Formats: sequence, C-alpha cells, structure tokens
Amino acid sequence: MSELDRAGTYALGDRTVKRLGYGAMQLAGPGVFGPPKDPAGAIAVLREAVASGVNHIDTSDFYGPHVTNQLIREALHPYPDDLTIVTKIGASRGADASWNPAFSAEDLTCAVHDNLRNLGVDVLDVVNLRIMFDVHGPAEGSIEAPLTILADLQRQGLVRHIGLSNVTAAQVAEGRSIAEIVCVQNAYNLALRADDALVEELAAAGTAYVPFFPLGGFSPLQSTTLSAVAERLGATPMQVALAWLLRRAPNILLIPGTSSVAHLRENLAAADLALPDDVMAELARIGMATNAG
Repeated sequence: MSELDRAGTYALGDRTVKRLGYGAMQLAGPGVFGPPKDPAGAIAVLREAVASGVNHIDTSDFYGPHVTNQLIREALHPYPDDLTIVTKIGASRGADASWNPAFSAEDLTCAVHDNLRNLGVDVLDVVNLRIMFDVHGPAEGSIEAPLTILADLQRQGLVRHIGLSNVTAAQVAEGRSIAEIVCVQNAYNLALRADDALVEELAAAGTAYVPFFPLGGFSPLQSTTLSAVAERLGATPMQVALAWLLRRAPNILLIPGTSSVAHLRENLAAADLALPDDVMAELARIGMATNAG
C-alpha cells in the first residue's frame, strides 16, 4: 500500500480518486498571474505528484491565465488513465491581475474550450462553476443561468461532470435541480468552519467536498494549539491540519498546492498521520474559537 492509499479513496463522478490530491494554482506567478519564476521546477512538482500516486489534480485556465494548464500538459500529457483533472470556469483575469466574473454564455463556452485546448483533451473530467457574486466568499443569488449553460456544454459532450465552487447551501440545492453535482469546492479548513453543516449534508448524499485553502491560502493557518499538537506528534502544523481534514469527513478530498517538491512530499505524508480522538477534539476547538470571535 502506498502512502496515499492510506488516506482512502472517494468517488468523483464516475472516477475514483485518492483523497489526497494536488492543486496547481501556486504554479503560476505571484498573485496567480503570469508565468512561474521556475518553469522547470513547476514541471518537476507535477511529475513528482503523479509519480507519488496523486490521481486528482485541480486547476483552472484562469490561473495565469492559461499558465497552469499549459504546464500540466507539458509535464503530464499523454495523461495516465487514472488521472482526473478538475478545472473551473466562471471568472476571468484583468490585465491588472484582478479577478472578474465571467458568466455569460460566450464567457463560459470560451472558458470550456480554453481548458480543452490548453490541457490537450477532448472532454473535461470535471468542471466546477465558480460563483463570483462576491470574490471574497459565497453570496446568495440564483445560479440557474450560468449553470444551465454549463449543463448544455455537458450535453454536447465537452464536460463529463459538473461541480460548484464558492457557493452557499441554497445554491447547491438549486444546482441539484438543474444538473447532477459531483463536488462542491469552498474555502474550509481547521479555522474556517462555516461549511460544517454543508460538509455533513454532502457526505450523506455521497457528494465530494473539496476545501480550497486547506492550509489557509494566502494567510497560512497560525495557531499555538496547532503548533503544540504538531510538536507532540512529530509532524508539521500543515501535516496536522491536512490530517484533521482527512478525518473530519469521508467525502473530503484535499488539493493542497505548492511549487516545491519538498513541500509536496511533506503534504502527501499527511496521509500517514493518524490523529486520535482527543487530538481531533482539541483541534476542533480552534475553529470554534475562531468562529466565536
């Protein structure tokens, strides 16, 4: 059994993926804009991920834009049969590196074709519709119009499965009335626990939940409790944070990102870290304290 196999697997549409995957966002330049400083290093990270057993890679053509998908194609094409590449649409990048909504039929159709072309595939495994009513987090509003467009692209055979990103529980319910939703990708980690109820709801439905910023994203997790637990277990704080998510619910799929092979190996080693019940309870109090404040 490989290191990653110990974390288990979960269904993502008609694919089965290991629960510890890789997110490609950090392979682009600063601010997820422009090319990386070290393209060869980025390619090495992607190849190391797959060589280590990762079979779930998260990306988007608006990372760069186009940068991460082109790197994935250069590093890994032709792709292993068991590799599932999940991308997302619904946003575009301004010349000033801003993140802008891109919800029109033309925007969404072009985005799907951009992803197809830059990844070098005929059909996209999973496409998450990123909702951009508020760039900083989920905000209520109907997603019927853009999701109907994506569902039509699915019927055309360009997309196998559909997911949602940056959404509320009400939007997930609305989405399910329009198309089969195989995953939800929202911000969630040890300290950011607003989606606790949604995680449980999706687990009961057999739907994958994919936390982005599992380690805090642009503001890395910092907690004296987390650091103390990590020291006791002989692990890094980030490994503990990932291991907590793996045990938090069986439908959670992790996609921590890095541009460093050493950091990648450190993240993947979290699959080997078993957290006892008392440690899970101790770590859970971090989120309770954060959300109470």
